[in-house]
Amino acid sequence: MAPEQMAERPEGGNTLPPARPLDAIDQDILQMLQADGRASIRSVAERVHVSRANAYARINRLMEDGVIRGFGARVDHERAGQGTSAYITLKIVQNSWRTVREQLRQLPGADHIALVGGDFDVLLLVHTPDNKALRELVLMRLQAMPEVLSTRTLLVFEEEDLDLEG
Repeated sequence: MAPEQMAERPEGGNTLPPARPLDAIDQDILQMLQADGRASIRSVAERVHVSRANAYARINRLMEDGVIRGFGARVDHERAGQGTSAYITLKIVQNSWRTVREQLRQLPGADHIALVGGDFDVLLLVHTPDNKALRELVLMRLQAMPEVLSTRTLLVFEEEDLDLEG
């Protein structure tokens, strides 16, 4: 495949092939794996009515194409000792996104980082043990970054993951 046809991975690593359209079986596989990332190839194959070899090949293709980025556990942050959650909005210096993103990745408790359009530039989701740790993170870490012009913290009172099988 020609280099100009390859897309860069978001993490800045290897490149990906161009996105291929997903058929109904691929969509069903994705939905099943999102609900249960530990599902066996056999159970996936039975559920979407294809052979195990076909299910295995499809899952591998979805991974190679970057559609499936990995598998992980859904964590109850409060039970894991990270009982305070907040969305933090950041206004940053123009053209500093890549630098800021790398710094945000290093923050303890950072769970999601997004470059957005609107009244602010970055939306950051963090989980910390308590309000004191959140305060430290915002005042001592985020606001100390020279590329960060301002922050606004939105404390999460209650949250719920949207399960696909619910």
